[in-house]
Amino acid sequence: MKEIILIGDSIRMGYKPYVEEELAGKANVWAPEKNGGTSENVLNHLDEWVLSHQATVIHLNAGLHDLKKGFEEVENNISIVQYGENVRGILKGIREGSSARLIWALTTPVNENWHHERKGFDRHEADVTAYNDAARQAAEECGVEIHDLYQVVMDAGRDEILTPDGVHFTPAGSALLGKKVAEFVMRD
Repeated sequence: MKEIILIGDSIRMGYKPYVEEELAGKANVWAPEKNGGTSENVLNHLDEWVLSHQATVIHLNAGLHDLKKGFEEVENNISIVQYGENVRGILKGIREGSSARLIWALTTPVNENWHHERKGFDRHEADVTAYNDAARQAAEECGVEIHDLYQVVMDAGRDEILTPDGVHFTPAGSALLGKKVAEFVMRD
């Protein structure tokens, strides 16, 4: 039976139960209880969250916490240059410490207008695209598969499955993501 590790932020926390449901009897699914947060946080927890487990497949993402910024701030929480370096560090660290199949999931889109109205900070769609480009480049350099969750959401109709906060997903949206993640991790 496959041993699946899911690493990511609150989006992952939302779809994890649906992945477990989809893979019941086919794979064991594990994820940290904590929100993965920034790429820096994921990098700092590689041993605890990934390398200390015997995984067959590792599906991970970080990005939404990296690209957020205060209303009056110019800089993102983690610069795009540092983000790219962190993603490379995560992927190389896993490659060196595990023989598991490794998948980087692109960050899901946001509705920046909804988000601005309901949160105390911003997340901009242009930053999501830029950070996804940086992650894609790092993953390609490291020979890591890419799961385009961004496109999954766009194809489903972003605003149809986002909650009013412009970032998180309705139960139907989380179920869709869970189904797509389950399908992707079970590919040979």
